[in-house]
Amino acid sequence: MTPEENAPHVPARLRQLPSRLLAQASTHAQRLVTEGLSGEDARTWHYATLVALEESGPASQATLSARTGIHRSDLVAVINELAARELVERAPDPEDRRRNVVTLTARGRRHLRKLEQILTAVQEELLTPLSTQEREQLTRLLGRIVDHHAHGSPVMGLDGR
Repeated sequence: MTPEENAPHVPARLRQLPSRLLAQASTHAQRLVTEGLSGEDARTWHYATLVALEESGPASQATLSARTGIHRSDLVAVINELAARELVERAPDPEDRRRNVVTLTARGRRHLRKLEQILTAVQEELLTPLSTQEREQLTRLLGRIVDHHAHGSPVMGLDGR
């Protein structure tokens, strides 16, 4: 949040609206993440794809779409970018040659470690005004809000939203 956005001339009712505060915090967080990842020529959906592959193993593009929340048509472009950089491999599924299985490479794991370091620093910058306990509480509360509203929400697009 910039000082101008929450300046005293903004009506108190606006400054106290949770939806407005969440939107401002989200905008700031997205800017920090985008700037941080851009130093490694990466974006949020690159990170999401690499993490999903590391945590759950190789997957078809459809399964990977479900794991990441990235729309299937957008995920193809993401996988193409990651494959071109040899961060993932795409090969025909031995059980169904019509679909591909995407696998994280060793190079992809190393890249993921770099991205995690960047995101750790970004989280620290974003949450600087909060204590460790407040950070944990905020994360739990935001998780509850997201979980509550998750049913029927659209999948993530190329802009990471």
